[in-house]
Amino acid sequence: MNSNTLWSDFLSEEKKKKYFVNLLKTITNIKRNTVVFPIKEHIFNAFRLTPLSIVKVVILGQDPYYRFGQADGLSFSVPRGCILPPSLKNIFYELKNNFLISHKNMSGCLKPWAKQGVLLLNSILTVSEGSPGSHKGIGWEIFTDQVIRIVSDICSGVIFILWGSFSLRKYNLIDRKKHFILRSSHPSPLSSHRGFFGCRHFLKTNILLKNQKKQPIDWFNKMEH
Repeated sequence: MNSNTLWSDFLSEEKKKKYFVNLLKTITNIKRNTVVFPIKEHIFNAFRLTPLSIVKVVILGQDPYYRFGQADGLSFSVPRGCILPPSLKNIFYELKNNFLISHKNMSGCLKPWAKQGVLLLNSILTVSEGSPGSHKGIGWEIFTDQVIRIVSDICSGVIFILWGSFSLRKYNLIDRKKHFILRSSHPSPLSSHRGFFGCRHFLKTNILLKNQKKQPIDWFNKMEH
């Protein structure tokens, strides 16, 4: 892989590998007995919306939302008009505090972030309905480890945002000489008070981007209801 690599090149290579073939077979078998989220067309949305050439930030999640109508292929994101899940509510609370904004009612659709170069990547890309973490260990972690390595190798000055112990497992895949890593607890209600609130990651990200002469992220761009 080199600086001209496209996600499509990477995906076509990975799909030939034995682990990925087995992964797809496993998901096919799971679908015989339960509903799987997100729908097939949305599983790779993070790569469609954020080309490798524009990646400036990576926000790493665990696995998709497991209730009907929530998962859209982007970590922490839900379709426009969907009720905000608790973790996303806390993300928006922290975001508004970073920029001292209180009045905005924000949509949970994070596509505007993705289109600005924020790769919204889950470690596991599918889940069974009503069963969080149900697709852990079937092969997605191998795939997303490769994604992190590709970003680390090809890009420069990327800000990796790791929230919670699951995301922190990717820490050693990142070249810390080339990139920046921001770490805190997870934004879920169970752990948000252990370091997520007050981490100021959105503000710090924009400062790091400005210091590199890169365009900062407009976190509020087209996010209003």
